Amino acid sequence: MAPCEQLALAVNRVPFLRPLEKFRVMDLCPTARDFAGLSRRDLEEILRRRFDDPGWPSQAYLKGAEADRKGLTRGQFQCTFYWNREFPPQLREVYDPPVVLYYRGNLPGWSQPLVAIVGTRHPTGQARECSYALAFELGTAGLTTVSGLARGIDAEAHRGSSDAGSRTIAVLGNGIDRIFPYSSREVGHRLLSAGGVLVSEYPPGDPPLARHFPARNRIISGLVRTVVVVQAPLRSGALITADYALEQGRDLLVHRVGISGERGAGSRRLAEQGAEIIDGVAEILTGWGWSAGTHPEEKKSAALPRSLEPGGELARLLEMEMAGCVVYRSGRAFEREINGK
Repeated sequence: MAPCEQLALAVNRVPFLRPLEKFRVMDLCPTARDFAGLSRRDLEEILRRRFDDPGWPSQAYLKGAEADRKGLTRGQFQCTFYWNREFPPQLREVYDPPVVLYYRGNLPGWSQPLVAIVGTRHPTGQARECSYALAFELGTAGLTTVSGLARGIDAEAHRGSSDAGSRTIAVLGNGIDRIFPYSSREVGHRLLSAGGVLVSEYPPGDPPLARHFPARNRIISGLVRTVVVVQAPLRSGALITADYALEQGRDLLVHRVGISGERGAGSRRLAEQGAEIIDGVAEILTGWGWSAGTHPEEKKSAALPRSLEPGGELARLLEMEMAGCVVYRSGRAFEREINGK
């Protein structure tokens, strides 16, 4: 493991550092020795804010990083860093990307657009069935779904995708070594067996603290092209994901099944504020410029995120546009069919 990677594991273990602050500390303390010699006062001067946490056990963070390294060596979990090729490029584009993504399972290739399915932990029976059906249909179309593994809408989405034999991604709000909540353990194991993956920015041993879940939601939306809120009351965490989706330039949709009643009050508000109401997968694909029945492998570049792509992708798009192979509609890039191909 490169020294910068071990340092990143240590910095990522500091619980009171914000994502962008972790990058700042790594810039100014490029080695583990620099990090170990950093005082609390130095840290506050670097970041220009005071910390409520009274401790600064830098050696403990370095020991934790060493334990993480051993876990990686033993194959208990894996990780990818912001600068690695395996790190999702769409997640690099968000305002506050994670330094490290730990994972268990198989990361996708990131060439296809992903869909997040989110909603309340206490859905109606109809909304529960809808979440499962939506993910199952996406899975049979060869598309990967993303959710948070919470009970209710999230768990049904993972279950539907796995039952379709497709990959699904669960973003955790706790350490990668633990599947939480307990009620979703069976779903988590099934998605791994189906070729899916558990991901988290939190190192092994980190508990599922309340403050972790809003931060987790920015990763759910950051990974995807489209966020679908199936059903959400007014105080649902899914609305936080919806806010992140809008900030990150992702498509935000609400399902018609979940906009009525008290449990759908949050979804209804999103619709009133302009979120498109959908009835199924067809409208998602139409929004991407995909025709019905088109397999994802045939349209890899049909629906690129509206936010900036990595430099190589931008250059490729420019070449395709000059050749007349790409057109833009509402900020999205669509690949033309040339001579029926």
